[in-house]
Amino acid sequence: MARKFTGGALLIASHNQGKVREIEVLLAPFGAAVTSAAERGLPEPEETGSTFIDNAILKARAAAEAAGIPALADDSGLGANALDGAPGIYSARWAGPDRDFRLAMAKLEKELAGSEERSAVFVSALALAWPDGHVETVEGRVHGTLVWPARGGKGFGYDPMFVPEGSTKTFGEMEAAEKETFNHRARAFQKLVALCFRRHSESRA
Repeated sequence: MARKFTGGALLIASHNQGKVREIEVLLAPFGAAVTSAAERGLPEPEETGSTFIDNAILKARAAAEAAGIPALADDSGLGANALDGAPGIYSARWAGPDRDFRLAMAKLEKELAGSEERSAVFVSALALAWPDGHVETVEGRVHGTLVWPARGGKGFGYDPMFVPEGSTKTFGEMEAAEKETFNHRARAFQKLVALCFRRHSESRA
């Protein structure tokens, strides 16, 4: 049986403020007192895993051990089918040390080199770890199409290039509530909630 998060302090193991804000919104109903790795000055561990799940576990366990509280980590990325799933787990690295995703998106478009195959998938792996090393994991996916030029100034990362199935807008053109109905992180979080969370009102009942 999966371990439950019972409320209290929870660390988001990320220095990506866009990702932190997105996860904070998803966590709001569950009685979590959220802080981030950036706020606590925790270093980012090297992502040496070969899958999104591997890297999420690595980050969550490192943060939980360092902070002494449960930690939630996300490892996510975009995979273009024409590039055999690249950039995949290297999605952030394509943005360079300054995390400039305008450069990353331009690089992705260059790698596609006018290919008519524009299908892609966004993947989010979530790992919830406790200081004793226990960890629960889930994964969410959303399929869609890559567009160029990029559209929209909302979201973060590759969002302005990606149109999810069932929409004509890129993630970069969507308000947060609309994006949540499609996005990979929200889908992964729904699975994690079913495993590990109860709404704060339920925990008091």
